[in-house]
Amino acid sequence: MKGAAYVGGGRLETVSVEVGPPGPGELQIAVAYCGLCGTDLHIAHGAMDARVRTPLVFGHETSGTVAAVGAGVEGWKVGDPLTVMPLVWDGTCPACLAGHQHICQNLVFVGIDAPGGLQQRWNVPASIAVPLPPGLDLRTAALVEPVAVAVHDVRRSDLQVGDHAVVLGGGPIGVLIATVARDAGAHVIVAEVDASRRSRIAALGFEVIDPASADMAAEIGRWTNGVGADVVFEVSGAAAAARSATDLAKVRGTIVVVAIHSAPRELDLQRVFWRELRLLGARVYQRSDFERAVDLLSRGRIPAQALISRVVPIEEVASAMDDLSAGRAMKILVDVAGEAGA
Repeated sequence: MKGAAYVGGGRLETVSVEVGPPGPGELQIAVAYCGLCGTDLHIAHGAMDARVRTPLVFGHETSGTVAAVGAGVEGWKVGDPLTVMPLVWDGTCPACLAGHQHICQNLVFVGIDAPGGLQQRWNVPASIAVPLPPGLDLRTAALVEPVAVAVHDVRRSDLQVGDHAVVLGGGPIGVLIATVARDAGAHVIVAEVDASRRSRIAALGFEVIDPASADMAAEIGRWTNGVGADVVFEVSGAAAAARSATDLAKVRGTIVVVAIHSAPRELDLQRVFWRELRLLGARVYQRSDFERAVDLLSRGRIPAQALISRVVPIEEVASAMDDLSAGRAMKILVDVAGEAGA
């Protein structure tokens, strides 16, 4: 079976993967599509070498069908469409015991800490498999995982109908947060420095501003009639965005940190104090977020096809990652099966 692996030293290779039958409690998936994301870029660039074991078959934004059912697994049959919520928690740490299993203190993130979905056959615990409705095509379903991220971020913010939300960063997750927030009834504006991304975001019907050439605080002040944003989502990972977020939020507004910041950032804590701002982290997702994402995609509430820049064969993963790194694409899917299993 074919796979794509990070082999260390910033190198990706197409590899042959041997996959045995599923063990007890497992499903074997015939992977159809796998999306590439920012975390995959971090792996490919060697930024996660201290964490990953090479060679690593990575990838966690997947869709496919059941190829085989392991002993003791009920409720699944061969051919069932599914996606994977790629989190395995221990159930015993303080976070798990408090009901926060998705941020388990010993969390195994499948596709980083364990083999992922860029392989034609993939054995996973049945507990992390999420069923898909028959009407949802598998290409669209490869977006369930990133949509679930956005659903979790918006839910964490306590966004209300009629709220004004600012999204700092117009990459795939930023656009999905904007889309989920708009679907929840919010007014949304996206700040993005890249001109090509701004044009794509505007084509989706969003107001877009360039933070490099605009007085962000003044722009948001005009947009909200001097009130400020109810919610600011920091999705860019940029130091300038972290600094500006506190200037954009209204009194008792909320700032949600979504991006992974690789270094400590300067933050105006005086502003946090003065305006009684809420500063929240939002990491990955829960099962209910996955189920909500499936529902949104099934009902056409997410512009999936507008977000997918192209689909590539598994042999072109390395060049696809180069395009993502250079900002030449929004979302690239890998046709793991080869012509979607045709």
